[in-house]
Amino acid sequence: MTLSPRLPFFVYGTLRPGEPNHDHFLRGRTLTEEPARLVGAVLYDGPGYPYAVEERDGGGTVYGDLVTARPEEYPALLAALDRLEEYAPDDPRNLYDRIARQVIRDFDGTAVQAWVYVAAPSVAARLRAHGRLIESGDWAIRPG
Repeated sequence: MTLSPRLPFFVYGTLRPGEPNHDHFLRGRTLTEEPARLVGAVLYDGPGYPYAVEERDGGGTVYGDLVTARPEEYPALLAALDRLEEYAPDDPRNLYDRIARQVIRDFDGTAVQAWVYVAAPSVAARLRAHGRLIESGDWAIRPG
């Protein structure tokens, strides 16, 4: 089994500060949490949580937070987030895939490599065809 690099996480939905999963999964386990954005993706509304979908043309921006885990918490946090997102490597039943992508820190505009959970290919295809796009790209300000 190949070990995953210890990248920060880009969260854009229920793991953001003030959202239902933030305290349960992230409180006390992080060094930093800072606003950031993922360019080249759009956001779709799901059943109580969003899906980021990469755009083939590179358009769109998803807004969220870059979360850096405490080193001693990293393995447990990675496992917990994989379970939350129902992600298992190479499993065709995944709703999300965990991929490494560059995200941009809002604070200084620097690019950082981070783990992002994006809609798995079959889910992304369904969302592109029939999903409800969150035009703002920001789950925190989505329309009711």
